[in-house]
Amino acid sequence: FNYSAEELDSVIRVLGENGQEAVGSMGDDTPFAVLSSQPRIIYDYFRQQFAQVTNPPIDPLREAHVMSLATSIGREMNVFCEAEGQAHRLSFKSPILLYSDFKQLTTMKEDHYRADTLDITFDVTKTTLEATVKELCDKAEKMVRSGTVLLVLSDRNIAKDRLPVPAPMAVGAIQTRLVEQSLRCDANIIVETASARDPHHFAVLLGFGATAIYPYLAYETLGRLVDTHAIAKDYRTVMLNYRNGINKGLYKIMSKMGISTIASYRCSKLFEAVGLHDDVVGLCFQGAVSRIGGASFEDFQQDLLNLSKRAWLARKPISQGGLLKYVHGGEYHAYNPDVVRTLQQAVQSGEYSDYQEYAKLVNERPATTLRDLLAITPGENAVNIADVEPASELFKRFDTAAMSIGALSPEAHEALAEAMNSIGGNSNSGEGGEDPARYGTNKVSRIKQVASGRFGVTPAYLVNADVIQIKVAQGAKPGEGGQLPGDKVTPYIAKLRYSVPGVTLISPPPHHDIYSIEDLAQLIFDLKQVNPKAMISVKLVSEPGVGTIATGVAKAYADLITIAGYDGGTGASPLSSVKYAGCPWELGLVETQQALVANGLRHKIRLQVDGGLKTGVDIIKAAILGAESFGFGTGPMVALGCKYLRICHLNNCATGVATQDDKLRKNHYHGLPFKVTNYFEFIARETRELMAQLGVTRLVDLIGRTDLLKELDGFTAKQQKLALSKLLETAEPHPGKALYCTENNPPFDNGLLNAQLLQQAKPFVDERQSKTFWFDIRNTDRSVGASLSGYIAQTHGDQGLAADPIKAYFNGTAGQSFGVWNAGGVELYLTGDANDYVGKGMAGGLIAIRPPVGSAFRSHEASIIGNTCLYGATGGRLYAAGRAGERFGVRNSGAITVVEGIGDNGCEYMTGGIVCILGKTGVNFGAGMTGGFAYVLDESGDFRKRVNPELVEVLSVDDLAIHEEHLR
Repeated sequence: FNYSAEELDSVIRVLGENGQEAVGSMGDDTPFAVLSSQPRIIYDYFRQQFAQVTNPPIDPLREAHVMSLATSIGREMNVFCEAEGQAHRLSFKSPILLYSDFKQLTTMKEDHYRADTLDITFDVTKTTLEATVKELCDKAEKMVRSGTVLLVLSDRNIAKDRLPVPAPMAVGAIQTRLVEQSLRCDANIIVETASARDPHHFAVLLGFGATAIYPYLAYETLGRLVDTHAIAKDYRTVMLNYRNGINKGLYKIMSKMGISTIASYRCSKLFEAVGLHDDVVGLCFQGAVSRIGGASFEDFQQDLLNLSKRAWLARKPISQGGLLKYVHGGEYHAYNPDVVRTLQQAVQSGEYSDYQEYAKLVNERPATTLRDLLAITPGENAVNIADVEPASELFKRFDTAAMSIGALSPEAHEALAEAMNSIGGNSNSGEGGEDPARYGTNKVSRIKQVASGRFGVTPAYLVNADVIQIKVAQGAKPGEGGQLPGDKVTPYIAKLRYSVPGVTLISPPPHHDIYSIEDLAQLIFDLKQVNPKAMISVKLVSEPGVGTIATGVAKAYADLITIAGYDGGTGASPLSSVKYAGCPWELGLVETQQALVANGLRHKIRLQVDGGLKTGVDIIKAAILGAESFGFGTGPMVALGCKYLRICHLNNCATGVATQDDKLRKNHYHGLPFKVTNYFEFIARETRELMAQLGVTRLVDLIGRTDLLKELDGFTAKQQKLALSKLLETAEPHPGKALYCTENNPPFDNGLLNAQLLQQAKPFVDERQSKTFWFDIRNTDRSVGASLSGYIAQTHGDQGLAADPIKAYFNGTAGQSFGVWNAGGVELYLTGDANDYVGKGMAGGLIAIRPPVGSAFRSHEASIIGNTCLYGATGGRLYAAGRAGERFGVRNSGAITVVEGIGDNGCEYMTGGIVCILGKTGVNFGAGMTGGFAYVLDESGDFRKRVNPELVEVLSVDDLAIHEEHLR
């Protein structure tokens, strides 16, 4: 079953000991299973799908009340026809069965719970894997027709000459057969398997049809760890911890697609099969996406034979592993010690010959990514390198990827910015904000990221950007939010993020203001209003269908789209997210390029690729497949000194690059900007040499030139079955349209009221004079106040005009994002009502909203503002004479507000500020709240039932002398 010592210690032991998944760092730099020369289990071929833009993921940490793993076992009867048999159902809180659950189920005597076992092992001397799978389908159908209700698929019967059919194969094939024969509702598929041990394995089994799973070998392994004192806890606690950890992992995987119940996830097939032959997919995994072919039944049978021979060798120790970290003789790692050493030697010496040694290691490595099976084919029309566009033009296309201050040390973060600014490239702030002292200097990050946590996002932060990147998803863990361990949240980092020192920060999986493509368009409009000079970028992750999503993003008036691959890095992430989510950027980039060209949009939007880029060869291949801009994350970090030890999340970085520890930074950090500039100069030189060989003088002329690539045959039996021809297809551009960006992508809405307000107020802002204005407002007037706030922040800073405010009075109904990113010195008074996102990101000033005088309704009974108001606010005051919608004050980090009632999920993940609610609240109040105060008028006496008690305490105002400063 291919267990390894690494897996026992880093995955199974951690689940049993802590009741949750292990956290790791850096990305996945190992080959995809189909490319690997090592035996890999079938679960490794499946990539979890995730929602991005078109629907939101769920936050499984703070909104777990809407999720359930409840599993019912027994025949499913017609729900429209009441009958006695409908009561013959057993209910479990989880589909992961303990021994007692499994034993009870399989020994029940009643006919309506009849259990029969189907052996899913086979004698390799008498039959084949494919024939066995077909035979299992026949047997399962016969058993169900004869009355079996609990169909137990078991691989316990292994022996030297009996190999186990991979459990997902058996489950998927039998599920398909029973559905085709209209028998699936008559039976439950219970899987007794040794192969499942981490959350992804269970998700694959459930996704392809399993009702419940009993992972007997995982439990036996945990028992052994208890016996050997590797885990200092009793058996029962360890088994329950393990199941709880798997349950949390399942919640996380389901939440990525916005699925709230396991019943909806079961049989959903929400995976892409990367590297499975069509015969395997057709028989075992019908409905799963598979785009490039790959491993056949014969290949899997050979893997099973190889594993079996190794398993039955006398005194053969368990394999060390090497999938999670580099192990000599184990799985290949793209950032192995030789690659790290040669790169650091090259950037230190500045010698191109040293870089060539590094590039040779990378460019001639074993096939690790899909692009390694595509070879560049120089033509006969080579040009002189002097005719190729200079390195200074290529530098403009190079970005460092989003790495936050917090994940990186301040010194490393600043060094990256200095290096990129010195060569004309762009550095990315990441999602942790930026020290205002860096604005206007050579240490400023020209790309500012806006992520779901909105940490440090203020008007001044946004206006000090040339590019604003909306992070919808991250390559290393798509469908999840960024994570910063509490040890790295020092007082300085907490100040930049408007959070509490020492408290772990995990961003919500969704942007709470992006639940649809229209919402994304609104956020893009908000950002263009506050900083009209900046390009707006949207970061997506490669998956099937990303081309359609990218087309929608382009129609939402983004200026740049980043397609990130699965092999991007991360400062901290659950291990199963790094290993099993996201797809190769090669597939996503080609799909996006073809979709944008086919829809006549490619000439209006820049396309960037990000993830695992290391050399000029990567640049050339990515450009041919469609990219005109390139993001580098791990490479520049290694250039600064990172040794790729995968301990970023422990705050223990041995070279001071990814730690907040003062001693480590002071004594061991030696990263200087020149090392990063050397790295990019080497890449640019290699790129220019290759362009000259190809006869191309401008990088954009490579885009779409798939004739310059050829598909290699592959070096293993599995690789030889891959079909990469889809990567080399080229979409025909519309007449007169280019295959790269040649035009701007301005929104249809010019924000006339915004422009009018700014034009009238601008002279008074320049002179620091207070002034009052009056306007009518309609619901088509969106993001009102944003342009004025942006100008004030640019001219005077976030709070620079607080003493001399510009006051604007409005009458009517405000559109979305009224007062978005409100700066200190902007006071907006509205008589009427407003839509969603009022005061989103506000940093100062005041917003006051009241109904018209003489209104017939009672203000505390009527909604006056919409959903997600004060999202990510860092300061200012909001007063609303009426009720607010759901998620009021989500991620509030400093605003003071008074409203007359709110909907569900109020004050979610709040880290600062004061919220006063003079009315009823919805459920799940204060989920994830780690800072600030909330005062709630509890007239009905049931507020305690509506609070999420995990992190907050509910007390009476009468007892709290400590809060007298907040009270009048």
